[in-house]
Amino acid sequence: MLQEPNKEIVDCCSCGSSGYPISGDLNLLEKLIMKTDARYIILVEKHAIFQRLVDDHVFNQIPSILITAKGYPDIATRFLLHRMSQNFPNLPILALVDWNPAGLAILCTFKFGSIGMGLEAFRYACNVKWLGLRGSDLELIPEESFIPLKPKDIGIAKSLMSSKLLQEKYQEELAVMTETGRRAEIEALYFHGYDYMGRYIAKKIVQADYF
Repeated sequence: MLQEPNKEIVDCCSCGSSGYPISGDLNLLEKLIMKTDARYIILVEKHAIFQRLVDDHVFNQIPSILITAKGYPDIATRFLLHRMSQNFPNLPILALVDWNPAGLAILCTFKFGSIGMGLEAFRYACNVKWLGLRGSDLELIPEESFIPLKPKDIGIAKSLMSSKLLQEKYQEELAVMTETGRRAEIEALYFHGYDYMGRYIAKKIVQADYF
């Protein structure tokens, strides 16, 4: 539930596949009143995946708040996620991103902040955990769905590897990407059916398969 100043309460579950639009006005986001009975926050890299999860009412299967920046995180989404992490400190924040250097870079921006912000980099950092897609999930991906890494991917990987903040397990994932020279997108999981994504997320959450 969200409520803007002097406005009616909005039930985000009833907002349809587009969800509740995140305002670029940080002052407004600061004043949002938030209430939830969710147990998890699921951070989704891609808007299309977000829409599918909403259409499938994954938030009913897994009591969760779904949030997306529609790609690389903007300051408003980072600000709102940070506010959620403060308001609901017991809710794990779990990221669903592509298995490629860019996906990990997106996760790391939410987790550690943006290098381009200088001293402000860590201001909206959150304790985000990597739910998927990860190397341990690759057996679920059909061979034809793997995509060769591009020079841009290699550049992002090198930049991430040079970061002192990157934890060992994340470094290992990057190493597998660069050594195999390939990447995989979240959508590849739909090979198992359009209802598979929710089951995939639920299984990983039940098994606490995130780090």
